[in-house]
Amino acid sequence: MYTSLKEECYEANMQLPKLGLVLFTFGNVSAVDRERGVFAIKPSGVPYEQLTARDIVICDFDAKVVEGTMRPSSDTKTHALLYKTWDKIGGISHTHSTYAVAWSQAGMDIPIFGTTHADHTHQDIPCAPALTDEMIQGDYEHETGHQIFNVFAEKGLSYSEMEMVLLQNHGPFTWGKTAEKAVYNSAVLEEVARMAYLTLQINTNTPRIKDTLRLKHYERKHGKDAYYGQGC
Repeated sequence: MYTSLKEECYEANMQLPKLGLVLFTFGNVSAVDRERGVFAIKPSGVPYEQLTARDIVICDFDAKVVEGTMRPSSDTKTHALLYKTWDKIGGISHTHSTYAVAWSQAGMDIPIFGTTHADHTHQDIPCAPALTDEMIQGDYEHETGHQIFNVFAEKGLSYSEMEMVLLQNHGPFTWGKTAEKAVYNSAVLEEVARMAYLTLQINTNTPRIKDTLRLKHYERKHGKDAYYGQGC
């Protein structure tokens, strides 16, 4: 019934180990079907080398299993809440990639130092504060989604312009119009996190990229006047 959605989700998940973004069973990707009000997600704890498209679990936006025999990812409620609240998202990726996690464990936003970062988003990549004890002891994965919303509201960010976030002491979530784009954003986030870390090792006083260059690089790839690439 959901064969193509499961295949899309499976292919996106299999990119995570190929891109060096996960070890063992770390991480998960989901893909949504808005018309049918469901999303596909990796089953919990299944090694990537054993994963098949048939194993992918289908859930609704309340994180209830619609189809599948395995337990879905432990992060399913976070994915469900993001899909339910941000209706332009088509896919979500969650990893524990090394440099992105290092920034999240430090509880720091990733500063925008150069054009590689600005090509994808024109602001610092936010790190949401650690969840409160009440949030952790309550509906933890659901509250994780709320903490993402909280930091976006606090910083005045748009989820369509900033497609990535860190969670303090946890790791990164990224999203996009498709599951493939969500994985792409996970790879970009990890590379930008690595570049920022290395930059600060070379010069701890490195200033952020100046505004004219920052906006030039963002706007040439995004928006109505974008001219990067071959277009439609």
